[in-house]
Order: sequence, then C-alpha cells, then structure tokens
Amino acid sequence: MLRKLRQAGSAARVLFMSSHNEVADRVMALRAGADDFMAKPFSFEELRARIHALLRRPQELRDKIRVHDLEIDRAHRLVTRAGRPIRLTQREYGVLEYLMRNAGRTVTRTMIVEHVWNLGFRGLTNIVDVYINYLRAKIDDGSGRPLIHTERGVGYQLSAEPSEELQVYESSLPQAFS
Repeated sequence: MLRKLRQAGSAARVLFMSSHNEVADRVMALRAGADDFMAKPFSFEELRARIHALLRRPQELRDKIRVHDLEIDRAHRLVTRAGRPIRLTQREYGVLEYLMRNAGRTVTRTMIVEHVWNLGFRGLTNIVDVYINYLRAKIDDGSGRPLIHTERGVGYQLSAEPSEELQVYESSLPQAFS
C-alpha cells in the first residue's frame, strides 16, 4: 500500500509500527517508502520523540521526488521518466519541481509564476501555459500515461491519476490540447 501511495506522489510522513523486529522487515518497510520504523514493544516517550522528529523534517527538502515513473533528483538536478533522462531548461525544471512538490494538488498559474519567476503577478499570463506545453512535450509525449493535467479555469496538477473533474474535462478536449 505504501509503495502505491509513493508512486502516486504522496509525500506523507510514515512511521511503521510492527511486532516484526527482523532487519529484513525494517529494510522492506524503509525501501517501500517509510520514514521510520519502530518495533513493538516500545515506550510512549520514544514514539512521541520519533513523531516530533518526523514533523521537524521539512518535506520540500527531500532529495528525490517521484510521481508514478517520473523522478526528479533535486541534489543533481536530474529528471527521468521510466528511467529515460529528460533534459530541461532552468525554467522548465523550476515549473516541474513546483508541480512535483505539490503532486496531487491543483496549483494556479499565479502560484507557479510567483514561485518560479519570483514575481508578484496577479494578471493573466500565458507564460505558464507555454512552459506546461514544453513540459508535456518532454515528459508526457510517448508515455502511456500523461502526468500533467489541466483544471479548466484554475491551473495544473501533476499526478498519476487525475481527479474525476479533471478526467471529465480532459476527455472533452481535442487530443492536441489535453
């Protein structure tokens, strides 16, 4: 279940608690995406301390972010889809990183402009639309599953499974525009 959540882009902090105390069990949980592992029995004080440690850890500082088969390695500024490297410009990388840090949530054009271009922009702009099209051409074209989705009149979402409203909207668009 945790592997599926991580593949879908979930960045939730996960603490495994189990009666299994073998090294193989702990390794399996951590490889599946767990942030920590505690074997029973444990003290309430230790549980509280581990939870506080997880909450102190900033999510956005993780080195690698993965949504389905798209991965961004923030430490090395590398992007791959299904193991295939993808070359991005600095702005494309900035837009993609912002979408991936907000995977599963719709972000507005204004939010993207403010984050990537560091501008307090409140008007309509198509610069975000242009960069989303660049990213779609590099990331979604040729793959069986598009990851960048449009929410009409609102913004964009990066996820393996778009919300139902997005699916209805995207299915009504001509192929060239979805």
